[in-house]
Amino acid sequence: MTEWAPDRGATASPFPPIADYGFLSDCETCALVAPNGNVEWLCLPRFDSPSVFGAILDRDAGRFRLGPADIEVPAARRYLPGTNVLETSWGTSGGWIIVRDVLLIGPWHHEHDRSRTHRRAPTDYDADHVLLRMIRCVNGEIQVTMECDPRFDYSRKVGTWEHTGPGYHEAVCRAEDCDVELRLTSDMNMGFEGPWATARTLMKEGDKVFVALSWSDHPAPQTNEEAYDRLVWTAHHWQHWLDHGNFPDHPWRTHLQRSALTLKGLSYSPTGALVAAATTSLPETPGGERNWDYRFSWIRDSTFMLWGLYTLGFDWEANDFFYFIADIAERQQDVLQIMYAIDGEGEIPEFTLDHLSGYEGARPVRIGNGAYRQDQHDVWGALLDSIYLHTKSRNHLDDRIWPIVQAQVETALAKWREPDRGIWEIRGEPRHFTSSKLMCWVAADRGARLAEIRGELECAARWQSSADEIKKDILEHGVDERGVFVQHYETDALDASALLVVLTRFLPTDDERVVKTVLAIADELTEEGMVLRYRTDQTDDGLSGEEGSFAICSFWLVSALVEIGEIRRARDMCDKLLSYASPLGLYAEEIDPRSGRHLGNFPQAFTHLALINAVMHVIQADQGLEIGNLPLGRELTRQERPTSRSGARESSNNS
Repeated sequence: MTEWAPDRGATASPFPPIADYGFLSDCETCALVAPNGNVEWLCLPRFDSPSVFGAILDRDAGRFRLGPADIEVPAARRYLPGTNVLETSWGTSGGWIIVRDVLLIGPWHHEHDRSRTHRRAPTDYDADHVLLRMIRCVNGEIQVTMECDPRFDYSRKVGTWEHTGPGYHEAVCRAEDCDVELRLTSDMNMGFEGPWATARTLMKEGDKVFVALSWSDHPAPQTNEEAYDRLVWTAHHWQHWLDHGNFPDHPWRTHLQRSALTLKGLSYSPTGALVAAATTSLPETPGGERNWDYRFSWIRDSTFMLWGLYTLGFDWEANDFFYFIADIAERQQDVLQIMYAIDGEGEIPEFTLDHLSGYEGARPVRIGNGAYRQDQHDVWGALLDSIYLHTKSRNHLDDRIWPIVQAQVETALAKWREPDRGIWEIRGEPRHFTSSKLMCWVAADRGARLAEIRGELECAARWQSSADEIKKDILEHGVDERGVFVQHYETDALDASALLVVLTRFLPTDDERVVKTVLAIADELTEEGMVLRYRTDQTDDGLSGEEGSFAICSFWLVSALVEIGEIRRARDMCDKLLSYASPLGLYAEEIDPRSGRHLGNFPQAFTHLALINAVMHVIQADQGLEIGNLPLGRELTRQERPTSRSGARESSNNS
């Protein structure tokens, strides 16, 4: 595999490493903050909206800096414990300051009206639509600057600033034909330099300064005291939310907590959707064309999302995400797509932004994702496994959900013999991918179990018979001569998606073919111990160039190693993977196994979901707990029978 370490003689990149960004969220949009204090990614009013700060994709595409006037490199960065509040410390020859950045969350706003976006049940809290930045001078004195340079609509429109109210403490920026209006509020005196709003002040020990950027009718803080109170409210909100989780007393506990906070931050509270990642077009290959928009919700994430949330005790969020998926499936019936916009809409047309240079020159920069039109046959299994997990968590199958089960299982059974684009959304020719057949088996198998729960025994028997037929086909065509599951029916190439054979309980974990597959992937599909999706020279994915190791696949391998009894190897690999976390505990989609460099969109939900699965596998194995309670496809015994057509009483050893 090509090593992507930079040429030591080359000029340093003007772009920060992907892993060095801090992630902020109010569960409606997010911001990425570079180490030098630049907000370099913010899309308004929601995750998949056009950017107003886009310097992560082009250094001239908008940014918002707050920090010392003369230095760029901070002394330290961290999240306030248990929160998504970012704290950056700066030291200069003259003094020290601490900057805290947060997307504010406050009490529920719609007491006297109804939200136009919320479809899930209202909670006690709501996004304030305010990015708050606060500075405290710890000692000495230090010159601080603020520069706010918004570039609307992915830097296709430049705004105009004007002061509002008395004095120089509030300003508004508007762009022609743009619905987003930015309001900047501060206790510093602000002026304008063309499209920039700027401010400069000398801070002395004990001084405090705030800057608030807002974009809705909800007011920003007007004083430093109010700003501090609202920051504290938001920090306490995150801490109280985290307190509802169940985290084992283990050294890896903090990794689970950061992953949980990141997943919550990637959720879109109005609908319950999970955004696959916060960004678009961060490259999988440095300088290459593998650049995609991940600001949408994939059906395949659903099983892992529900498993992770239920495992950690966040049933409310799991319920919201489940019903986001159920709303779509109920509306779409047998034409379920692989992904949807976060409001549930199905059209996600793909465009390129040719005026943007791309992260470190990686082009094209894409918005939208044309893969939503692809045939990917894993979608039905992901949905049915999600319904199965949801039903097990409640011992009840809603009458509303049963027609969805029927429609999706029948569609899977009608389609499973056809080729598709596979779990990795290849843009080459359709193939008979083993993992796609496997997930069609999951659809039939979980459908049969759900039918048993409802007492639909004839349906259960028919679907189970189909599941057995699919399994026979996979074992005949998807396993090579040495007994290893392969990428698709016409090759002997390996694919990390074969690890789903273990995680879905397709075969017993001591089956020789399962053990051989896990060990073959561990030994032959890795670079420096990190798992690749596949070898690009053996796969027609329709693209050029290589890619890094997929972090989710490496975490899958940890879980699979635990399943086959390779506990020590799994523990060592998990420890290594956790060491690759960003300085703030976050993960991108890929990791260069030689340099440890993070690649692809950031932070990536799928990676954090797989981390939770892997870490919990290792912890429970270390604690001697039953591994059979861990996998996605937890077993229902065939002797269990429902207490009614709408629910079942399960035995305690299957809880």
